[in-house]
Amino acid sequence: MDFNQAEQVAKGIINKKGRDALKEVVDLLYESFHYYDWVGIYIVQGNDLVLGPWRGKQPTEHTRIPIGTGICGAAAATGNVELVNNVQEDARYLACFITTKSELVLPIKKEGKVVGEIDIDSNKPQAFTSQDVALVQRLAVLLSDVF
Repeated sequence: MDFNQAEQVAKGIINKKGRDALKEVVDLLYESFHYYDWVGIYIVQGNDLVLGPWRGKQPTEHTRIPIGTGICGAAAATGNVELVNNVQEDARYLACFITTKSELVLPIKKEGKVVGEIDIDSNKPQAFTSQDVALVQRLAVLLSDVF
């Protein structure tokens, strides 16, 4: 599946399922792009990010992350995309899996406020291209409607 096809499928899922779409969008990303080794959606609850639906070979121990902590927490605090090509070189990285080499985190915003985020890990260094970022940004905008 290419990036445009994935976006179209995700639109259909979100339009039909509402909040239940979160899990299906995670599954779509994980299954469509083989270098996405772990995909999860964190939801803002108070001052924390709480893990919602996820897909990967194993669960992360980081099911609750204080906003401002780690790469995910930084994205939630600033509202900015975090693209880390080599997690070993970023002191903010909260080690989830020894195999992770790169990470992409996209905030989901509603009315300018971060309400969640999409977190993607890859075992491949420098895994994510501008096409990955653009796709996940568009999905984050679509998902904002379910919050």
